Amino acid sequence: MNEKVIETKDLTKRFGNFTAVDRITFDVARGEIFGFLGANGAGKTTAMRMLCGLSCPTSGTGYVAGFDISTQPEAVKRSIGYMSQKFSLYEDLKVWENLRLFGGIYGMDDREIARKSDEMLAELGFEAERDTFVRALPLGWKQKLAFSVSIFHEPKVVFLDEPTGGVDPITRRQFWELIYRASDRGITVFVTTHYMDEAEYCDRVSIMVDGQIRALDSPARLRAQFRAETMDDVFQQLARQSTRRSD
Repeated sequence: MNEKVIETKDLTKRFGNFTAVDRITFDVARGEIFGFLGANGAGKTTAMRMLCGLSCPTSGTGYVAGFDISTQPEAVKRSIGYMSQKFSLYEDLKVWENLRLFGGIYGMDDREIARKSDEMLAELGFEAERDTFVRALPLGWKQKLAFSVSIFHEPKVVFLDEPTGGVDPITRRQFWELIYRASDRGITVFVTTHYMDEAEYCDRVSIMVDGQIRALDSPARLRAQFRAETMDDVFQQLARQSTRRSD
C-alpha cells in the first residue's frame, strides 16, 4: 500500500475571516480504509468537498487519484466514487435501470454495464430484485446498492459520507463487509461516520477539531496514545477541545 491516492499539504479553506479548514496535511494509500472524523463544525465536510473537486482551496495543495484538486477538479470527479449521507439513487427507477444510468454517466459501454450489473447483483444476492423499483427496497438494501453503484466504475477512491446512518447494526456490519471487499480490490475508501465502533474498522483514523487534524493513526495506536479503552473515548477527549458550533 505504498501508492498515495490522496495527498494534501497545508490544505486550507477560508470563508471571509472564518477558516473552515486550517492547513491540514495527510495522505492516504491505495486500498486503505481511512476514517475521517470530526464533530459537527470541525471542518470535515468542507475538507471532503475540496477533495471531491466541489470546492476550490484557498491555499495549500491536494491531489486525488493523481489529479490536482485546484486545477483539475473535473478529472478528480471522473476518478472517484461518492456516496452521500442521503440516499442517492433514483427511487422511481428499477434496480437495473439505476445501474444502466450510472454506468452511462461513468462512461462505461453497454456490454461492460451488462457484465458488471450481473456480477454486482450476484455479489449482493439481489438477482431477484433486478426489476424491483428502488423505492420498494428496505433501507439497508438501498444503502448497499448505493455503495455498489458508487464503485461500479472501479474508481481509485470512493468517498462515503456517513453511509450507514439510520440502518440497524447487522446491516451496518454487512455494509462494512462490502467496504472490505472494495479495499481488497485496491479501491481506497475515505469514510466519515458518527458511529465510533465503525472507526475501529478503519486502517487509520484522523480526527478534526476546529478545522485542524488533531490526531491521525491506527485505532489501536490512538487508544494507546490517549489512554482510552474505545475510539469513542478518544473522540470525546478531542471533541471537548472544540470552540466551534457549526461547519
